[in-house]
Amino acid sequence: MILPQLTLFTIGIIHSPYDEKFSVPRQANLVQEGKGILELLPPYNSLDAIRGIEQFSHLWLIFQFHQIPEREWHATVRPPRLGGNERIGVFASRATHRPNPIGLSKVRLEGVEISSGKVFLKLGSVDLVNGTPILDIKPYIAYADSEPDADSGFAQTKPQAKLEVEFSERALQAVGFCRNFAKFGIEQPLTFIRNVIEQDPRPAYQQGKISERIYGMHLAGYNIRWTICTQNVNKAIVLEIENELNREISL
Repeated sequence: MILPQLTLFTIGIIHSPYDEKFSVPRQANLVQEGKGILELLPPYNSLDAIRGIEQFSHLWLIFQFHQIPEREWHATVRPPRLGGNERIGVFASRATHRPNPIGLSKVRLEGVEISSGKVFLKLGSVDLVNGTPILDIKPYIAYADSEPDADSGFAQTKPQAKLEVEFSERALQAVGFCRNFAKFGIEQPLTFIRNVIEQDPRPAYQQGKISERIYGMHLAGYNIRWTICTQNVNKAIVLEIENELNREISL
């Protein structure tokens, strides 16, 4: 059988505080302060195309995983939720490395903004890296999409925070000069940074171990440098916050 080729078009781009894959939460509702903005692109930024969308509180976003290295897909993967040791089928997971690099995310719609001829959808908590191409938008319909009694395999419950997070004096002073966070609706930058790190984005094989490694995490144009306390493997210390990327955000 010869299958037809499918051509997809990017209808919009996500603006989010997550400048790299390492910092992105593994699900959209884990970091409430980590909001996003969807900018629709021509010719899809027509007001007719979003007519009535404000009547829905949540949306499904179909997107492309665009910050993953190209490599062959494998039939099995090792989800971080299982400690990175147990293999399951790729179609029984939400792994980024798939036959087609396509993802699905449910997000809250917080508002629609029209500015200088551009159309923006203001979103709640997202799990999308900055610049993610959006392929389609569909409204979330509660009676059809919600299954409160569904079985969710190894991810039946929300993951618990793995790390306690503290800030050095230098980091606390620096955050007062960080303006980009506000452009994403992040009112409490310290809470946002804490919530991202406490999920422990490190590979499973590095977790629970003493390490003197210093990690860099890019959020809203800032380089967040943190390490694990040598006396407590469950505590992270944010060392400094640098405007290393010089990323100015204009939305």
